[in-house]
Amino acid sequence: MRDWRIYRDFAQELIRLARDLYRAESFGVDWSETVYAFDSTTIDLCLALFPWGKFRRHKSAVKLHTLLDVRGSIPISVYVTGGQVHDVNLLDELLLEPGAFYWLDRGYVDFARLHLFTQACAFFITRAKKNLQFYLPPRSRSLAPAACAATKSFASPASARRNVIPIPCAASCTSTPRRSPDSPF
Repeated sequence: MRDWRIYRDFAQELIRLARDLYRAESFGVDWSETVYAFDSTTIDLCLALFPWGKFRRHKSAVKLHTLLDVRGSIPISVYVTGGQVHDVNLLDELLLEPGAFYWLDRGYVDFARLHLFTQACAFFITRAKKNLQFYLPPRSRSLAPAACAATKSFASPASARRNVIPIPCAASCTSTPRRSPDSPF
């Protein structure tokens, strides 16, 4: 049996080549920054054949979490977990790219984890949960230039714009990997 790292390295090389090919492709929004979409899907399995993936009382499942480069629809990372793993837990596995935008579903709203995006000088776009309670501080001149530029370049209908809150980039941006490069996930 071959070592799984061979396949990982080959896949990463193919992804790098594909990203270079589609780097200049437009996706409908005039942004020069990298834009990612992160979401998951649940794949139902037979509990009798896959008891290790118990999801519900009579079901088994795995979740496929995918980080997609929106330019070219190229999967950058794919994580496979048991069906009971909540989506928000996979935010801990992402290696955040400074200056990139991440589109996330409501299932990823966890402010402690989303604060890591700000610390890494990355941006996130998500829809608010219905029970979200927040306030808007008065506009301040202390917004970082990157945050100001990001809010000016964001063109959306007025109905969507009211849910967008600019978050200034941290003064000292650091992006440190939180997982081993030898990890299969």
